[in-house]
Amino acid sequence: MRIAVTARNGAREFECAPGETILHAGLRSGVELPYECATGTCGTCKARLVSGRAESRWPDAPGRRYCKSEAEVLTCQSVAHGDCALQVGLALKAAEPGAPVPRALAGTVRGLRALTHDVVAFDVDLDGALDFDAGQFALLTVPGIAGARAYSMVNGEPGAARLAFVVKRKPGGAVSEWLLGDAVEGARVGLFAPLGHATFQPGLCKHLLCIAGGSGIAGMMAILARACRDGHFAAWDGHVFFGVRTANDSFFLDELEAFRARYPGRLAVTVALSDEDVPPPLAAAHPGFAFARGFVHAVAGERMQDGNTRNMILRNHGLLTVGRSVADAFLAMFVLQRACEAQVLAQGGGAELIKIRQAVLDTVPEYSRQVMRGSGSNLVWPALLRKMDRLDPGFRG
Repeated sequence: MRIAVTARNGAREFECAPGETILHAGLRSGVELPYECATGTCGTCKARLVSGRAESRWPDAPGRRYCKSEAEVLTCQSVAHGDCALQVGLALKAAEPGAPVPRALAGTVRGLRALTHDVVAFDVDLDGALDFDAGQFALLTVPGIAGARAYSMVNGEPGAARLAFVVKRKPGGAVSEWLLGDAVEGARVGLFAPLGHATFQPGLCKHLLCIAGGSGIAGMMAILARACRDGHFAAWDGHVFFGVRTANDSFFLDELEAFRARYPGRLAVTVALSDEDVPPPLAAAHPGFAFARGFVHAVAGERMQDGNTRNMILRNHGLLTVGRSVADAFLAMFVLQRACEAQVLAQGGGAELIKIRQAVLDTVPEYSRQVMRGSGSNLVWPALLRKMDRLDPGFRG
């Protein structure tokens, strides 16, 4: 079947096999269709079906809420029934030279082991070697369980014959419950990999900031392993912020210490505990780490602040803002998000952008102070709370 996709910056065509999702067909053909989660949750892959017929594997996927009409589909869930033409609202990115191309493959589950009471690690022995970038993830499918799950690889070596994963138990989660069952060792699973853009590239001449909570540390471990192997921290600083609820929920601390010990003057590790004060035995066991009480994003924001900076744009990983209060942090996030949306829309037009003169930009903070009189969040936040009280009077409970 032939799939034609029209975007803001041109059109592409590719072949789609029977039963294959449109997103998978495009990606394995080298067409960089837009996506983020690739599991039907985020809605980034939505497209308008102009002609042909496509059926969704998951009609009730959460990402459907971002579709404005029945003509819009999620390409990560849509299977074509004949030739189709689609239109996407974003520009198609050019594939990075030498970037690994995603493909379908299979493997065998090996070495399941518990890291904490609700986090397990396991490996998948692949039927063939896989090239991938540190920080990428795979879609894993288990026979008898509907849908794919996205898990980041913990290891980051190229040409790997075995992939390592970490999964947190989710109450009611079919795959995480299956992993904690008895029939896992030696089970066959399907994969589609590699996926994801939040990666570490050799030769990246920048300081490295890694912020993760719980099992989200998986992709960061791959990035740190690759950066250490390439000697990145010989010239650049690294900051790792790892958040867990309590000391009993921590894992990979010995592995993180091994990374830090290789570059003690360059690589810093901070562990944040959200639900308890830092136990003295934990701090004593890891004297090379810094510890803090609080949510990991807040701890990272406080410790990474530089002067008046309170906004961070994380490479391929969203935005982070900090403030003296929830109201201040929210307003900073709102303004930063709207600025990014305006930038993306402007770039989507395809024309050369007209840059605002620096002399004009320099006047914005002072005008903002005059208009808001230093009370921006105090004006916005109470109004939003009143709106929430009208929409959902019980939300404060």
